[in-house]
Amino acid sequence: MGYAAELPSAGDRTRTLFGRVMALVALTVAFATLGVYAAREMGGAEWFVAWLLALGCLVGLNLANARGNQGLALVLLCAFGLLIGVSVSATALFVGGLGAGGYAIRRDLSFVYRFLFFALLALIVAGIVLIFVRIQALYTAYALIGLAIFGGYTIVDFNRLRRAGGEEAIPLAAGIFLDVFNVFLLFLRLFAQR
Repeated sequence: MGYAAELPSAGDRTRTLFGRVMALVALTVAFATLGVYAAREMGGAEWFVAWLLALGCLVGLNLANARGNQGLALVLLCAFGLLIGVSVSATALFVGGLGAGGYAIRRDLSFVYRFLFFALLALIVAGIVLIFVRIQALYTAYALIGLAIFGGYTIVDFNRLRRAGGEEAIPLAAGIFLDVFNVFLLFLRLFAQR
């Protein structure tokens, strides 16, 4: 009877994981902010080099996490945030609202990942076409559709928090950070068109 009382409930584990993932997202955003500050005088193609290095850190942190090296994965997550911050900063209002909605939904939404993946591939193809086609309305449509896709990823990623295990905290934090990053870029594109 005493043993059963010591086991944490599923709700406690979910709250603990949620707190850990949000702390890691906050840490990543803090490093991104530091990167934005550090790169305020930067010009030329340095932002692109930083972006490529950030993608390398993202791949590395997933590999380190898969091998159980949480320390290295955490260091790479911080480096990822810093390098992304060098190239651009992020916004949280859109992501916060959708994330709260996704977390509140009790039904498992992981089946939506497949649809979002194919929608993202179509968006990438459309982006390549837009390099050659200069129609203003298509740029606006591209940004709005991209916001819908990454808004969907935000909802599903936060919904995944309800069922994720502790070993998924770092990849989930990276995924949510990427959602924030892409939402920011799409808002920037949308407002630049106007």
